[in-house]
Amino acid sequence: MLVMTRWLDPDEQRTWRAFLTASRALMDTLDRELQRDAGMPHAYYEILVRLSEAPERRLRMSELAESSGSSRSRLSHAVARLEAAGWVRRKDCPTDRRGQIAHLTDEGFAKLAAAAPGHVEGVRQHLFDALSPAQVEQLRRISEVLAERLRRA
Repeated sequence: MLVMTRWLDPDEQRTWRAFLTASRALMDTLDRELQRDAGMPHAYYEILVRLSEAPERRLRMSELAESSGSSRSRLSHAVARLEAAGWVRRKDCPTDRRGQIAHLTDEGFAKLAAAAPGHVEGVRQHLFDALSPAQVEQLRRISEVLAERLRRA
């Protein structure tokens, strides 16, 4: 069976490239700033945030991988680095021998608390300050639609 490719028209192509360029540049900028100011990549910051928001600052590794949008192997490597820094501890799950629980340490929470103001200011400066309130609402709606569609894919 021959499948016809639905090529992007010129407006869709411009939109796609603008979206790709902007999203990469935003994430690269935020990552550089976190590296410079807090000594951690954005992926590690995201792990610390997810743990800080969890009950008792603990999550099963599988839940942490899912909530942070990371593969289990990539997450395991990152958590090993965070353990070496003293920011996270892993323990075996008491109800499932195969599972592990990641726990944000007090030192990790302090590191996150120190990094958060600068990171939030970067998000505000590089994203929200460039948009009108109506554009912020549009961006949220578009992002929610895309996220939901991609979750189902």
